[in-house]
Amino acid sequence: MRKKNSERRERRDGKRIIWPDGYHNILPYIMPKRTEAEVSLTEQFDVTDLMKYMAERNEKEGTDLKIFHAICTAIARTVYHRPKLNYFISGRRFYERPDITLSFVVKQKFEDEAEETLMFMKVDPDMNLDSVSKLIIGDVTKVRKEKTNDLDKLMDFVGSLPRPFLEVFFGTLKVLEYHGKMPKALTAGDPNYSSVLLSNLGSIRSDSCYHHLSNYGTCSVMITIGVLHKEQKLMEDGTWQPRDVINCTFTIDERLADGFYYAKSLRIAKYVLEHPEVMSEPISTPVPVEL
Repeated sequence: MRKKNSERRERRDGKRIIWPDGYHNILPYIMPKRTEAEVSLTEQFDVTDLMKYMAERNEKEGTDLKIFHAICTAIARTVYHRPKLNYFISGRRFYERPDITLSFVVKQKFEDEAEETLMFMKVDPDMNLDSVSKLIIGDVTKVRKEKTNDLDKLMDFVGSLPRPFLEVFFGTLKVLEYHGKMPKALTAGDPNYSSVLLSNLGSIRSDSCYHHLSNYGTCSVMITIGVLHKEQKLMEDGTWQPRDVINCTFTIDERLADGFYYAKSLRIAKYVLEHPEVMSEPISTPVPVEL
């Protein structure tokens, strides 16, 4: 629990958090890099009812709801109600983001040499599955039509610079980030500065896997989403039934909270995905799970 009077505004993209205990305050000095403070776990979600719910709505209402949209909605709702998931560490200090932002990669075509585009979206507290779905579909369609976005153009330019310039450029960025002075033009739309970075491996028929965090930027949560498949599961009535399940692997910066906090946070995502009737609620609506 943090001190209310110890919050300071020192960055454009975050509010300073000073912990009342010495342990959290020294953690960034003990483990200064995000990649050396990773914890990873895989959780399986039973989405049988969710798949039926989306199929019925898609048929009756003409929507285009997909499992990826539902997972994004569940994750955004989890982050909203578990604020430590939206913390990050930069310059050896803790900060809390003002917004919930999700990012992912869009492949132009499902081919080996097809180009990839980075997507970045803000999820507001009043959004639900429908609005998240429309936002994702709209952004993906726009990017695939234009075949690029502003971040891609910036990376193409920077990537074309000679090696000595790149060394100086990224060395300067490292100093600016340490002091919380990174220009907005270089962070806006960058997945490395989002709350959560997702990789939908199910779209290429692969299961979820461990994916590292990055020392660049501030993103502290990485999620890979596996392929939807059927498994025989033992039900409460003692019978075995085929169920639609999906595996998600979470990689998180352990300096932000303990395993107890993360484990309880997953209960929100699990409840939302396994009770699709709550998908129509705003992500700010409390979830009836024991925390």
